[in-house]
Amino acid sequence: MLLKLENSKVPMKMVYLLSEKLKKNPEKAALTQALTLDKTKPKMGLKGTNGLFGTKEWWNSIEQGRIPLLFISGIIKKAYVAGQDPSNFNNTVDLLLEDGTIQSVGIYTNKKEDSKLFKIGYRASIVYALDEMKLQPDFDGKINRSKTALEMAVSLEPVE
Repeated sequence: MLLKLENSKVPMKMVYLLSEKLKKNPEKAALTQALTLDKTKPKMGLKGTNGLFGTKEWWNSIEQGRIPLLFISGIIKKAYVAGQDPSNFNNTVDLLLEDGTIQSVGIYTNKKEDSKLFKIGYRASIVYALDEMKLQPDFDGKINRSKTALEMAVSLEPVE
């Protein structure tokens, strides 16, 4: 696991693993891979430089640091429904990061009931893979990357 929950000052629960989602829904990986391989769509999808999404080669690229990772962890200041689809549960949280900034992140869970664990005052942590897109460069001139959630955890008690 990429998130080191044993280093947390409060007990944390791993609520999302992309690997588990892909086991239950292999079609997601297949569709992403097909778009990567589709030469008729040179501006859509992942580049595939470090392996096709979800394959052993792709996971090895993550483990070996060829695909950069983004770790975000903070205290939940707000939990809410974002987007246009009606929802009975929160799907987004605003996290207060150590540097004092607020970062909005989506809630990812393998079990819907775990979305109820995301409460104000609790800690949430997420790690993303930053995989290169076919379309380069990004609007700011930097490498255009997809942000794919790999793991998410939430504390089982408030931290403040």
